[in-house]
Formats: sequence, C-alpha cells, structure tokens
Amino acid sequence: MKILIRNGRVIDPASGLDAIQDIYVAAGRIVAMGQAPADFHANHEIDATGLVVAPGLVDLAVRLREPGLEYMATLESEMHAAAAGGITSLACPPDTDPPLDEPGLIEMLKFRAKNSPGPRVYPIGALTWKLKGERLTEMGELHEAGCVAFSQADTPMANTQVMLRALEYASTFDLPVWLRPQDAYLGKDGVVHDGVVSARLGLPAIPVPAETVALQTIILLVRETGARVHFCRLSSRAGVDMVRKAKADGLPITCDVAIHHVHLTEMDVADFNSNCHVEPPFRSQRDRDALRQAIKDGVIDAICSDHAPVDDDAKEKPFQESEPGITGVELLLPLTLKWAREAGLGLADALATITSKPADILGVDAGRLAVGRPADLCLFEPDATWTVSEKSLRSLGKNSPFLGHELQGRVRYTVIDGHIDYKAN
Repeated sequence: MKILIRNGRVIDPASGLDAIQDIYVAAGRIVAMGQAPADFHANHEIDATGLVVAPGLVDLAVRLREPGLEYMATLESEMHAAAAGGITSLACPPDTDPPLDEPGLIEMLKFRAKNSPGPRVYPIGALTWKLKGERLTEMGELHEAGCVAFSQADTPMANTQVMLRALEYASTFDLPVWLRPQDAYLGKDGVVHDGVVSARLGLPAIPVPAETVALQTIILLVRETGARVHFCRLSSRAGVDMVRKAKADGLPITCDVAIHHVHLTEMDVADFNSNCHVEPPFRSQRDRDALRQAIKDGVIDAICSDHAPVDDDAKEKPFQESEPGITGVELLLPLTLKWAREAGLGLADALATITSKPADILGVDAGRLAVGRPADLCLFEPDATWTVSEKSLRSLGKNSPFLGHELQGRVRYTVIDGHIDYKAN
C-alpha cells in the first residue's frame, strides 16, 4: 500500500526534525519526506493537519499474557490495545506460564505475533530455567530463536553465584541482561513502600534498600564482568543516585522507569486501592520527584508502560492478596505528555523517551523517522482530551489507577510496516 500523510507536524527526536511536511510510504517503508518521489500515486491519504506525526512508540515492558495466562488477557487483545496506544514495537517479559525459557516457546510467540495485527514483538528470554534463579537457560539458543535480551522479570535472584555466571556468559557473547533490582529477602512478602502509609494501613512493606542492595550487587558484578545490563523500573531516589554514579564511572548500563511511577506515590494507596498494587511499589513524593528529574537529566534513559493486565477477580481481593500490576499501553503517550508539560520539557525530548531511546536499548531498527526506514508511525492529536474509563480501554485488563482521570493527547492513527493498524473512531 502507498500512503500519503499530508500536512502533519513531523517530529523525529533522534534527528531533531520538527517541521510541517508530508511523508510518503510504500512497500512498508518511508520513501520520501517533504518532496514527493517521482511517479508516486497514493492508494490512501491521511490529512494530518493539527496532528503530530512521530515515530511509533517503543515500549520496553508489555505483558501479552500468552502463553498460559489467557484468563487475564490474550495476545490479540493486548496487541490491539498497544496499537491503539501508538505502540509499534514492544518487548515482552518472560514471566508467562511456562516462562519463556525454551526456543520452541519463543518461536511460537513470534509466529503468533507476526500473524496477528499489531506491533512488532521482541521477546525477552528467561535468564534462568523456570525463572527459579538456579540454572542458566541456553541463552545462545534462545538468542538464535529471537530473544533480544534476558531477564528474571519480577523474580529476584537470590544466588549471586548464578548471577555472576549469567553476566559472565552474557558478556562473552555480548548479550544484554535486563534486571529489576530487588533483594530476594528484604522485599519478601511486601506489597507497599516502607513509609507512613504502610504503617497506617498495617500492610507489609518493601523498603528502599530492597532496591539499592540489589543495585549495588549488580553494579559490582557489572564492574567485574563488563556485561551490558539494563535496570528495569527504578523506583527510588537512592537508586537513581547509584545509577547516576555508575554511569559517570562509564559502566555499560541503562535504565527505565514505569510511567505510573512518574505520577503516583504511596499516598495513592491510602484507600486500599488495589489498582495501586504494583511492583516495585509507589514510593514517597521525594522518590517520585527524583525519578521525574532523572528522566529530564537523562540518567533514566526511557519510560515504559510496564503493562500488566489483570482480571477483575484478582484485583477485587484485599490489597495484600490482590494481583500486582497496572494496564498501561494506552496511557503511555498521554501520561508521558503530561509529565513533559509539568516538567517544562519540549515535545521532541519527551517523545525521545518512548521512541528512539528505548529502541536503542532494544537494539532494533525502530523509533526514528527517515527515508528508507520502516514505516512505523504514531499520529496523535496533542491537545485532545479524553477520560480514562473501562469502556475507553481496549485492553482486557481494566486495572488502572487512572480510571476517571482526564488526560490530554490522543492517538488518531498507528501505522505499522506501512499498514494502518489503528484508526480512531
């Protein structure tokens, strides 16, 4: 299909482009920007007047819930929800049932994703067998099957000897390792931040050292092995300070933060709202403010949705017994724009955190607009407002603490591989 996108404000954060111009798409790629190529005859035209034409969003943490957890959501439902959120590339963590620890599971997931409408899917393989932290997976074989990185998802690794061997192996073959820093014992059975709210509500807590002790261990092992490590979903000011110093020392590390941690704090848990049960927990306002500043400073490289759809029954239990997780793919863009407005950040800099920067972490050809690149685009109306509701969310998971909130910024079209995968009504 040949598509002409006319009169949009084209923003490419990676190159600094910000101009009103046309984009020409053919055979799944951008064939021209600005001037029409010779003999170009569009099959379809999009009038993008008043819209921002940006690279498709790249999300570093989207749980598609398959295989094995289809009672929470399905691959088809979450791929559609992601496309509705402007996401054209996503990484899925290995915490499925069974975990993504065998090449056959990776190949099956990639086959199903390729044959379903929606974003490009990049599996993150399990670092250890069954995510138990005891025996390394065959990372080489998983990489050949399509894994772009290796992770324990939200499962802490208690055995530092196994972690050392994993990083040594990963360093030898230049394979990235993604780890969410949480000590296996300091955070055990906790559900909220160790602060005034946990004390008042009587809920078991997860202290900040649960993050920083794990961070310090991993940073020391990175110094020893030289492995490339990506820290997933930082939550604390102290953690940010440690990453800032490690980066200044030249260690090969990157990190991200979940968009809900950019906006919410432990105080949002005060009414036992199980939609605020999330891993890692929401922390103090000082922690949240440090995260916001660290994104602006570039210490935190990228923002992700940490999308985790959960069925209603699992969220309607008492807070401590409820399933952690927030649905987020459809809120990644408007919540990022909200943070940018509050931080006084330009649109291009905000979009970089959810396009080119996460694409660089993934190591994939995405998150940029240029002639010859894949035609993955997000067209959105930056000033359009809408109210988050169960009806407006296409994800099967309706578990969001932002239900009832009015947000600004709405996706109108999502183009993936030169095809219009989503068009707003």
